[in-house]
Amino acid sequence: MSSIKIFIVDDHHIVCEGIQSLLHDVEDIVVMGCATDINQLIEKIKDQYIHVVLINIYNPTDEEIEKIRSLKREYPNTHLLILSMSRAKGFILKTLKAGAKGYLTKDTSRSEIVEAIYSIRAGYDYYAKPITNIILKNYLRETAPEHLLQDQKDKSLSNREIEVLKLFGQSLTNKEIADKLFISVRTVESHKTNVMKKLNLRTTVDLVKFAIKNDIIEI
Repeated sequence: MSSIKIFIVDDHHIVCEGIQSLLHDVEDIVVMGCATDINQLIEKIKDQYIHVVLINIYNPTDEEIEKIRSLKREYPNTHLLILSMSRAKGFILKTLKAGAKGYLTKDTSRSEIVEAIYSIRAGYDYYAKPITNIILKNYLRETAPEHLLQDQKDKSLSNREIEVLKLFGQSLTNKEIADKLFISVRTVESHKTNVMKKLNLRTTVDLVKFAIKNDIIEI
């Protein structure tokens, strides 16, 4: 995979520099620059292709949601990763519906930011553990789409795939799962991909949801 080009949106220069510093020596990740808001971002990236935009949101309002939506309309192939202190269910769900592929809380670590960027660039959603729980509880209150559990009895998972799924459901990172099972991070990612293909699931939320409904993990 070629280098992952990212852009940071934050109206505090020192915060932008801090995130850049955290990521400057990460293999395959290149910070292309910073913007103070979405409008400036669009102006700055109009002549270049950006894989991931990390958006730091301080004020969780509908105006911010509309900015995310407009950015996604303007650049549908650019993946959006939200960083916010807000854990309000309504705001989180609105950001995802607006087109965000990931959501991290302000107490996130450098390693989680890196994993989120890699995951999103690979086509997967990524949510911090508290956010995953909020999303799952919201989805589980709704009527579960039956197709998630239909026609899957013949698509049996291997023992290793079930192990990976259980650990993933415990909110372990790819690196933590790899260390626990004495396998490589790439192998963990491969197992996750295989599980999602076998079960015809599209997102990591669907993956954990399936595991809960089939008594593989609990919340």
